[in-house]
Amino acid sequence: MHELELKFAVPSYQQNVLRKNIDTKTAQQKRLSAYYFDTPNQDLAKKGIALRIRFEDSQWVQTLKTAGDGVAKRVELNTVLSLTGTPDTLDVSSLVPDISLITEQAVVAELTSIMPLDELPQALTVQYFTDVQRTSRQIKKNNSRIEIAYDIGKVGIGHLNSQKPANNPGLTQSDIHEIEFELLEGDPSDLIEVAKTWCKKYKLYLSTVTKAQRGSLLLANKQFAEPVKADLAVLQLHKGISQFAFLQAVVNNCLVQILPNASAIAEGSPDGNLVHQLRVGIRRLRTALKHFKFAQDYIDPNWLMVLKQTFSLLGEYRDKEILQIKTQPLLESVGASHVEWSTAVDIMPIDAVRANDFQILLLELIGFTHLPVPADSPKAKAPVAKKLQKLFTAIAAASDKFASLDTESQHGVRKDLKSLRYVSEFAAPLFASQNNGKKGKKATKLNAFLQYLEPAQDVLGEYNDNVVGHANYLEKAKTDPNALFAVGWFSGREQASSEQCAVSLKTVKNAPKFW
Repeated sequence: MHELELKFAVPSYQQNVLRKNIDTKTAQQKRLSAYYFDTPNQDLAKKGIALRIRFEDSQWVQTLKTAGDGVAKRVELNTVLSLTGTPDTLDVSSLVPDISLITEQAVVAELTSIMPLDELPQALTVQYFTDVQRTSRQIKKNNSRIEIAYDIGKVGIGHLNSQKPANNPGLTQSDIHEIEFELLEGDPSDLIEVAKTWCKKYKLYLSTVTKAQRGSLLLANKQFAEPVKADLAVLQLHKGISQFAFLQAVVNNCLVQILPNASAIAEGSPDGNLVHQLRVGIRRLRTALKHFKFAQDYIDPNWLMVLKQTFSLLGEYRDKEILQIKTQPLLESVGASHVEWSTAVDIMPIDAVRANDFQILLLELIGFTHLPVPADSPKAKAPVAKKLQKLFTAIAAASDKFASLDTESQHGVRKDLKSLRYVSEFAAPLFASQNNGKKGKKATKLNAFLQYLEPAQDVLGEYNDNVVGHANYLEKAKTDPNALFAVGWFSGREQASSEQCAVSLKTVKNAPKFW
């Protein structure tokens, strides 16, 4: 069966009051102790599969979960096992997953791709455990039934009652404070509305890190998840898809990149690459909403405004970080004096991502991807092709006069080039030939086109970095004379860099169109 749930982290200052408001007369309390199984090489985790045996309601239940749509929907297969004992008395070695109980064809295929099913049980061992106290209750929203569950506990390496492993001096446990909203029956939009209410009231922020992933992070001696790049392989579209369904699929694909990066930032990761990948995801989403106007009655105009605001706040941080770790060392290597940038940011990424308006936006976007597709929505292919041609023509025209454009117009060309790339990536599945529609052939056609775009995009990106650097050092020079060296250095490179951009853009006109 599929489950539809939303999970949030709870800010420390809200944990006590939130727990009190969930623990009402109708609430249930239960201890949930689970052991998670995988191969020594974490083959299940690499496939996005979690396999556990958990003690709940006085019985041991085997559960397998898959990655699902990467956002809110996952496959969950539960089976009660014939075991006795409790987490405190049972010999953990007697817990052995029964793979024969897993019969869903798609899941079996995934497991078989790892190794033959008859060999898998012998390869599985306990990797980590979770032990949480769950307070849950059910509520009704319109005709929907929703479970709210607040979990407080821990995830740890090894066995529940074992001591810290001598061969693992690093992280071995981490705390769990998370609240889940699961749609038991009814309309996904009701789930979104309930989650929005609680999110606003308790300043919750979405978390994509499952308990299984927390265990995997511990095994890797890591506190936070790695940055996530766009994954076009999961964007599966058929040529006759409607405009509405096409936009839903594209938005979902953007969220698959946005959510995990935002989640790690919100939890406190200082990794600047998370900020970079989150900005890429937001830029892709803004491109989709701007250029694919296929569902205007369902799109809130405020979405683009909040996305722009968040993108700008993250961009200010990222620009200053690049100045500190890349630009300033480069300038000092050619004789510049030191200029300090580490204290120049007003809003940190964690604050921008935890902001309630951004979290509510994410929920509304998730809700959009679960709306029923209108029966009268026309096919997407023709208007997408028209959009591709319009962007392509505009860039081709700009390539002949780029060097003479003002800075703002040049930046517009750069944005158009990025838009063309993203729109191309979204659209590629629609234009796979009838006999060669496999992912490999589709990727080959797209890659052939992008090979003409990427050099120009790289050159224009470097030029834009110089423009941004020049502006920042020019402003800094008002209070720090050491910045004047950089102002002159950037000014001296501007004309040559602009001409190089014009040359690189001319090659775009020769790109083999796939639409």
